[in-house]
Amino acid sequence: PSAGPLIKKMTDAGFLAVVHRDVYRDPFGEPIKPDTGGPVLTGDQASVVRSVLDALGKGFQTYLLYGITASGKTEVYMRAVEAALKKKQQALILVPEIALISQMERLFRARFGECIALLHSGLSLGERFDQWMRILRKEAMVAIGARSAIFAPFENLGLIIVDEEHDDSYKQESRLRYHGRDLAVVRARFHGAVALLGSATPSVASYYNVHSGKFRGLNLSRRIENRHLPEVTIVDMKEPSGPHRAKPFITTHLKEAIAETLHRGEQTLLFLNRRGFANYPACVRCGTPVRCKNCEITMTLHQEANAYKCHYCGYTRAQAGGCQACGNPKIKLLGLGTERVEAKIRDIFPEARVARMDRDTTTRKGALVKILKDLKTTGAIDILIGTQMVAKGHDYPNITLVGIICADLSLNFPDFRAGERTFQLLAQVAGRAGRGVRPGHVILQTFNPDHFCILTAKDQDYRAFYDHEIGFRRTLKYPPFSRLVLILITGRDKKQTAQYARNLGEICRSLQSENQIYRKEVKLHGPVAAPLARLQKQYRWQILLKGLKPGPLHSLTRALMDRGDQTIPRGAVKVVVDVDPVDML
Repeated sequence: PSAGPLIKKMTDAGFLAVVHRDVYRDPFGEPIKPDTGGPVLTGDQASVVRSVLDALGKGFQTYLLYGITASGKTEVYMRAVEAALKKKQQALILVPEIALISQMERLFRARFGECIALLHSGLSLGERFDQWMRILRKEAMVAIGARSAIFAPFENLGLIIVDEEHDDSYKQESRLRYHGRDLAVVRARFHGAVALLGSATPSVASYYNVHSGKFRGLNLSRRIENRHLPEVTIVDMKEPSGPHRAKPFITTHLKEAIAETLHRGEQTLLFLNRRGFANYPACVRCGTPVRCKNCEITMTLHQEANAYKCHYCGYTRAQAGGCQACGNPKIKLLGLGTERVEAKIRDIFPEARVARMDRDTTTRKGALVKILKDLKTTGAIDILIGTQMVAKGHDYPNITLVGIICADLSLNFPDFRAGERTFQLLAQVAGRAGRGVRPGHVILQTFNPDHFCILTAKDQDYRAFYDHEIGFRRTLKYPPFSRLVLILITGRDKKQTAQYARNLGEICRSLQSENQIYRKEVKLHGPVAAPLARLQKQYRWQILLKGLKPGPLHSLTRALMDRGDQTIPRGAVKVVVDVDPVDML
């Protein structure tokens, strides 16, 4: 029977009093053992903390903390937050992906208790509302979240921390376009707060801002407890007999290293930044690849699902069935993905406990947390195979071997930042090895062993990479020596989309001919079909504007959009203006 009527009678009779209190939905996990003190700081950490603490409460300042992997950046963040709380100020910690929030949340809750709020898209609407209200009411003085947390309703914000500041995930690529890191600096200026950007592989733009005096630089140049960076061995994947022959993707060198690691009872991480089983399934007779019906993209075979999948629009097609062009039933499975690596590793090491960490294995709620727990706490995983998810800020103290299956995947993208992204990814993955008491070893397999990105990643030498890369950018006038605006024209009709793009290009040239400043300060590239020429049934064209100064660049962009709308009927064509683009595809 319901207790409601009895409670009402007792309340009406005056035996019970009704007190209204908000009860928040709890997005946190299991209870956490408190951490009251924290470790003793190293000399480098203490110096960095002093600099940040001296700046708190004294107005706006931006710091870039360059700290090599496992140098103790997170402890610096916690000491800075502790100082802000003592000054009755609020603090915001941004991380690039939801996957990293649980690790950061556990550390901060252990140190600071329940004054922590979480903000990310993985929460329900009700949970997000509750966290928002806790911040607004100052019940939560610290918030940890992904990029959208930058809009949280802080009134007395004294500190904003941007962890892994180099990560492209901070850029919102749809609807309202913004960069979480850049907005963090803007919001810190608005509040007169300190912005602390941290990374083991800073973005070229941020590191340049230190050299130009816009940011202040802080350094953690040694791992905690004087642990050594892992030894890196480069394996040339080209056979000496000819450039068109290649070694197996699990080379003898890597296979032997895995066996030795298993024998010692230690853990291995294998990295390949491509999910699925085979990324280029093609007909054995005519060579036609299996293509997505919505995109000009080759589909990827996902063997566990017995289906081909498009990684851009999500279209799925059953594996059964032959070539779309000639009807031949035989499809050759070319290329690599994490599924294929997992199958091969299970075949070579049948007794090993193998797990895979990519988008396909972590979509279920709690799946990622379980993988990390099995890896770090229970030791139930011997070999972890993963995409870039495994490289981003996670601490794996028992991993002593990292194998990079193919270091070249992002090196030849049609994007001037391809080298920067390759270096960052390789250095971050390599930094997962040897973070505990035992030394680490990295085996880096590549077809470009002499490329400067590969060599500097091998040496974990960010400054050597930066010096080479900044010279290239200076010569070609790419950011940070210029600003970019990417205009993306999309539409379902191929001819109409192309014609609109060409017309918009002509208007831009006309505006430049009319205005000497536009002509001198802004360079027009295009219009051209985008590298990904059709996605989600939309044909795609690009116009790229490069300006040495932001004023003329933005002025020309506004004039171009205004005149374009006045003179060219858009019809079904959509135009998106992306200032400071991250994705050039």
